[in-house]
Amino acid sequence: MLSWRNLWRHRTRSLAIMASVVLGTWAGAFILSIYYGMAEGRVKIAIEQEVSHLQAHHPNFRDEFEAKWHFTQGRMDSLLPKMPGLKAYSLRSQAQGMLANASGSNGVQINGVDPEREDAIRGFRKMVKSGLYFDSTGKRNQILVGKKLADKMKLVPGSKVVLTFQDTGQEIVSGAFRLAGIFESPNAPLDEGNVYVRRSDLNALLGTPDAVMEAAVLLSREEILQESLDWWRTNCPDLLIEDWRSISPEVALVMSSIDVSSMIFLVIILIALAFGIVNTMLMAVLERTREIGMLLAIGMNRLRVFWLIVMETILLALIGCPVGLVAAWLTVELLSKKGLDLSGFAGNMMKDFGFSAVIYPVLPFEKLGLIILMTAGTALLSSVFPAWKALRLRPAEAIR
Repeated sequence: MLSWRNLWRHRTRSLAIMASVVLGTWAGAFILSIYYGMAEGRVKIAIEQEVSHLQAHHPNFRDEFEAKWHFTQGRMDSLLPKMPGLKAYSLRSQAQGMLANASGSNGVQINGVDPEREDAIRGFRKMVKSGLYFDSTGKRNQILVGKKLADKMKLVPGSKVVLTFQDTGQEIVSGAFRLAGIFESPNAPLDEGNVYVRRSDLNALLGTPDAVMEAAVLLSREEILQESLDWWRTNCPDLLIEDWRSISPEVALVMSSIDVSSMIFLVIILIALAFGIVNTMLMAVLERTREIGMLLAIGMNRLRVFWLIVMETILLALIGCPVGLVAAWLTVELLSKKGLDLSGFAGNMMKDFGFSAVIYPVLPFEKLGLIILMTAGTALLSSVFPAWKALRLRPAEAIR
């Protein structure tokens, strides 16, 4: 009770400490939500625009990237529609080769796709920023390239390029392609290294009309991933079937390291908060030297004096922490709908690492308790030194 009454004897000082706690709690929770929003955004991009939930390859294809390691389209078309939780799937033929024009050449992965299926699984049509998503007239040998590669090689829609690669007999083949459109995804390095053509055009050059080197599956929900993975492996034991964590381990690493990274920033913020609390409470002790000396002189136990100072700090933290969390929740609710657009000053940098320039913060409910405990713990530790200084006062000298 005495600690509570002391808080309001110096309202300005108490409000200053509470404001520090509110700001520290808000900043910690908001930074946490930014990290989780970035991580979830990266996973969403990886699944919906890059690798999908599941992929199947011949066991030797990833080691050599040769066209002879393939399976057939008919096999997948008869099997995949029966997969539990299936939303969409795409069958691709692939080859490693060179893209060349008058400006030079660049090593690329050539992806032969069915335009409609690829759009259904990745929303590819929306990524096309210039030109067309394959000409609807069905003209042969059309190609899509990423914006970064197009800028590098000075390509515009209608430009002519030559693709060179090995066919199934390991003979060098070349084909002239006309640029239909330029696409841009959130992953700039991936755009630079991949080009897309119709699967029928690529297979004609490979000499394998029905060949599929990669089957990608998008599921209706993440929760069914393991069930669908087991089902596919059971029905295709001769193929290498992997989920997105195995295909893109760097994305899985982002999710596994997000707790550590966000906690480091949270600890830095709380350390700054601790210095503010220590400074303010130490000033309070020095201002009340005579008062504390009187309490000690009339017989108050030194341990009670110690807890008097500690409890004042804890009470201020208990008031400020919920207010800070409410402020953080309101901020996250607002930005989770509108998004935090960083394209103005960090857009290109974000794309270079495969992140979206617009972040939608996410504040996990299970982390709120941790934030409260860490903030309360910081306030408790910050109060120890001022309380210890109060214990060292000598009543006779303090009263004087």
